[in-house]
Amino acid sequence: MTHPALARVAAELAAFPALIRALPVVHSPDPIALREELASRFTFAAAEPLLPLTEEIIARLRTGLIHVTHPRYYGLFNPSVRPAAVVGDALAALYNPQLAVWSHAPVVQELERLTLRTFAAALGYDPDTMAAHFTSGGAEANLAATLAALADRCPEASVDGLAALTRRPMIYVSGESHHSFVKIARMTGLGTSAIREVPITDQLVMDPDALHRMMTADASLGHLPLMAVGTAGTTSAGMVDPLPAIADVAAHHGAWFHADAAWGGAAALSPRLRPLLDGIERADSITWDAHKWLSVPMGAGMIFTRHPEAMAKAFTVASSYMPPATSPVTSDPHLVTPQWSRRATGLKVFFALAELGLDGYARLIEHQAAMGALLRERLTAEGWIVVNDAVLPVVNFTHPAIRDGRTTTTAVRDAIYARGNAWISEVQLTGRERVLRACITSYETMPEDVEALVGELNQVIGDW
Repeated sequence: MTHPALARVAAELAAFPALIRALPVVHSPDPIALREELASRFTFAAAEPLLPLTEEIIARLRTGLIHVTHPRYYGLFNPSVRPAAVVGDALAALYNPQLAVWSHAPVVQELERLTLRTFAAALGYDPDTMAAHFTSGGAEANLAATLAALADRCPEASVDGLAALTRRPMIYVSGESHHSFVKIARMTGLGTSAIREVPITDQLVMDPDALHRMMTADASLGHLPLMAVGTAGTTSAGMVDPLPAIADVAAHHGAWFHADAAWGGAAALSPRLRPLLDGIERADSITWDAHKWLSVPMGAGMIFTRHPEAMAKAFTVASSYMPPATSPVTSDPHLVTPQWSRRATGLKVFFALAELGLDGYARLIEHQAAMGALLRERLTAEGWIVVNDAVLPVVNFTHPAIRDGRTTTTAVRDAIYARGNAWISEVQLTGRERVLRACITSYETMPEDVEALVGELNQVIGDW
């Protein structure tokens, strides 16, 4: 017999997508009051019946979150999720397969492999010669790429550490690159001064001429240009760096070229948007997060590389307690990735891809891009000032009332939050003014939702 709590969760899974539009997008409790209330309610001194506990937590979740799956959440790269992906995630929890070694979960391993091969082909990689793995997210994927680059370009460091190197490895990013590379510099022991920030152009993308000059200057000082990072879909402004030019510079200097397409990689599935990623197939490694624009639950990152041997150099270990390798066609994941034990991260991605098909995914992605274009058009028509020129659906904007000092982006943002009907963010673009940011993150966002956001903004700005 099904446990009543499981039946209640199943009912919530079925009902919630239709209920979410009636819920406020924003919930901002007093943190001290919330902490004290929960600590008083849950002492764990005695066992609690599961069904009423489930009912209570469902009620708290409905009213106690910023609902990132809401069609009027215009914030960070947190999407509405496909029902098929929820099914996949639930089955992963139920069966709890262990993906450290192929032999423990062969069916899941091969379903993940098929999914990754399909995405690799969309990126322009040869599925038969590349390596790809699921990760916890883009930060882990970027870390894996950096470690693979170090193992490939500086193999002596794998044994004797960075102190054995006669040339200090340097990583080149732009001011609009993801800040995970700052953490990576610390975790790898490279140090944050090894992160070299390349100037950007007026279009908010990396300047490849400046990259070449910086690499040349660093090499003349005895440093090693290790990695150039091109971003395909920047977090702040949704811009795509000039990937072919970055590839040329990296090749000239013998540097590893990494494409951080954590969000924008999904454009590879759209025939209309795929040209934005031209040159990504030349990358030595690529980061792509399924839990961003592919509408699956967190976390589900992916790392792709044209150099399987570099991943093996970075992560292979010998251990007597692990089961022996049994697959003649693939390496055990714990030998070629940072993780050891790993959840079946890719099962939810497989379900979403199988349910939608490539054409279905293309339609979802192109719809969201169209909603981004509509938002740009409507903001401009209402007197707002759009300041970025992205094709991808991130919109940076301000207003004359902000520019002349009558109000601030923070005040506008907080007023939107107080109303509770939408969520936007603010961002400081490199070398530019602070602006508001709205990103289409839900395939459920429709023209009426865009119109509702513009109406909210107009209502708030009218107070100034």
